[in-house]
Amino acid sequence: MDRSANMSPPAPIPHPRDVLELLKPVTWFPPMWAFFCGVMSSGAGLDGRWWFLFGGVLLAGPMVCGTSQAVNDWFDRHVDAINQPERPIPSGRIAGRWGLYVALIGSGLSLLLGLTLGFWVFVATIVGLLCAWGYSAPPFRFKMSGWIGPAVVGLSYEGLSWFTGASVMTGGLPDARVLVVILLYSLGAHGIMTLNDFKAVEGDSAMGVRSLPVTLGVANAARLACAVMAVPQLIVIALLFQWGLAFSAIAVTLLLAMQIVFMRRLLTDPNKYAPWYNATGVSSYVFGMLAAALGLGGWI
Repeated sequence: MDRSANMSPPAPIPHPRDVLELLKPVTWFPPMWAFFCGVMSSGAGLDGRWWFLFGGVLLAGPMVCGTSQAVNDWFDRHVDAINQPERPIPSGRIAGRWGLYVALIGSGLSLLLGLTLGFWVFVATIVGLLCAWGYSAPPFRFKMSGWIGPAVVGLSYEGLSWFTGASVMTGGLPDARVLVVILLYSLGAHGIMTLNDFKAVEGDSAMGVRSLPVTLGVANAARLACAVMAVPQLIVIALLFQWGLAFSAIAVTLLLAMQIVFMRRLLTDPNKYAPWYNATGVSSYVFGMLAAALGLGGWI
């Protein structure tokens, strides 16, 4: 019997344009911003470190973050076929198992790049990729939990990227004060990720995703998100004053005060104002990260 008639032809190699869309460049900015904060917090000059700076930006944005988007799209391809059929995988523009192959290739290239940038950067790359796969892939699927999922994303987008920026510039483990501030801003980012879940409450509820807006209700989740964002920043401010970094502490205080004003409006109607807060309050949050980083690096 001729079996060739029953064999489907191999899926074509996807067009680079479609691969780029799969990697979602719009999502690269937050980790690249956190990486820049890490560079500033190190206090190191750029002389002789230009390759490490370029390589770190590439690693934090297109490589690890881009790979995480490919992983997520592959394991969510059945859901996207309903909600976002125009995406590269469900539309067939990236056919067969090429979505998985892109994620695997991206993971491998990220590890190779991280290895060239130093031991601690390599460690951070491993942790970041484990978070990326664990967030989307079974059996873990951290994204199904409103507590674990946002924590994993906050750690990856803010913490590990900041850690990478500081490490590539110093060539080693960042200063203990930098590590503490990284941890605090990563915790605060949990609130930002919770706000991002507001736009998909109905879909998450239908798909069994236990986001905090689904399990706690939108109003309670909004209050919790605001507290989670504010409390770590209050601790950062206290530590900056204690470390004698008054200008940095005052800048973070002013930016937090702006966020609190924005939070008051957010809480009046979280569903309506969550996108607005992401453009205003979250911007103040990330500028606070930079203010803290400039103080830690001795720039202000």
